[in-house]
Amino acid sequence: MDRRNFLTRTAALASIATAAQSAYAVASPRRVGLIGCGWYGKCDLLQLINIEPVEVVSLCDVDSQMLEEAAGLIESRQVSKKRPRTYADYQEMLAEKDLDIVLIATPDHWHALPMIAAVEAGADVYVQKPTGVDVLESRAMLDAARRTGRVVQVGTQRRSTPHLIEAKQKVVDAGLLGDVAFAEVCCYYHMRAKKNPPVIAPPPSLDFDRWTGPAPLRPYNELIHPRSWRAFMEYGNGIVGDMCVHMLDMVRWQLGLGWPRRISSAGGILVDTESIANITDTQTATFDFDDLKVVWTHRSWGSPPDPDFPWAGIIYGSKGTLKLSVQKYEFIPRSGGQKLSGNAVIELDKYPSDQSDAEKWKLELHVASAIRGHMRDFLKAIDDRSKPVADIEQGHISSASCILANNALTLGRTLEFDPQTNTVVGDEEATKLLRRPYRAPYRHPAG
Repeated sequence: MDRRNFLTRTAALASIATAAQSAYAVASPRRVGLIGCGWYGKCDLLQLINIEPVEVVSLCDVDSQMLEEAAGLIESRQVSKKRPRTYADYQEMLAEKDLDIVLIATPDHWHALPMIAAVEAGADVYVQKPTGVDVLESRAMLDAARRTGRVVQVGTQRRSTPHLIEAKQKVVDAGLLGDVAFAEVCCYYHMRAKKNPPVIAPPPSLDFDRWTGPAPLRPYNELIHPRSWRAFMEYGNGIVGDMCVHMLDMVRWQLGLGWPRRISSAGGILVDTESIANITDTQTATFDFDDLKVVWTHRSWGSPPDPDFPWAGIIYGSKGTLKLSVQKYEFIPRSGGQKLSGNAVIELDKYPSDQSDAEKWKLELHVASAIRGHMRDFLKAIDDRSKPVADIEQGHISSASCILANNALTLGRTLEFDPQTNTVVGDEEATKLLRRPYRAPYRHPAG
């Protein structure tokens, strides 16, 4: 073979190899792992399976019964019908280093460490809100994402909710509100635990020490697992950290707001003093953006001021008012003109499995389309290597602001947080609260 023919043949073989690799890349499904196989872990993962032929290869949970249940569910639902590997320790799962995407849907006190470990293992991450349970933990998550160059989407899916996107486009972006200087965000659900159960042994399927992780080790009772752990500040940030983060983030997104300059809060356990829950039943918080104030209220007792919008954001403009919730939106012009409205998109015709998932796994039908939209945005950001709509930085701002509101309540004074120095301006005591102690042997990611 002469040199010319050899080079031509070599180039052709290289071209074939490249084409084969590209075809394999296109054909190979994204490899997915889930950490936290409870309620929202299953909801998130099932919607990802609905929109993308992923291969779920790994599941992790500290409750062996919940883990096996999830493994059986995913085996029956994914295209390959393969049963995912199961792990009790997320570090063992991530040590395989064979995952493209990791979903994290643990209790709040377990968001930071797995998320940081996942991006360091080379995965892109979808992590539930809030980003962390203290401000510096949340900041460490942002730093890890930027350091590793991984895509991280936070589960503040109001940014991907079809009717809220419509409201932003038709009302806010169209200028129908006029000048805006005030917004309310609120939650009046009776969602705070009202029980006072006795101390009992954890169920045999639950590794409670590992479940507790870096949080303080409380005596176990039936509220802790599953789902009712939000009754305790040891594992989260109460109703502000759970519900305000969604609505504050929604208003920030609608209006293009960054960090609030000052945050204050008042409230406490004012009505339901008999429950074992140690989160507030009544609380307000003011997020001061200088020329615009966003005021949060939650009350887990009594009636909501507007029964149609019990968990909502209400933006007041000089030309009209925009009411936003997970169920619908309404725009009411101030001086006549056309009212606008829209409802949550429910797609049972396209995704009939939503109905059975709602019945069996408590999928919220009105939120399913938002989860799908959020997952699509996440996948596109992965493909483009760009920031998703709920990028970790946006999640950090909304989450940390809510944590700071609780800190302001604890201290009884207004806080001015500096995101550049990660300190509370002129307040050493408040700065110390930006980092909660970790239980040994766990180490705080801020060092």
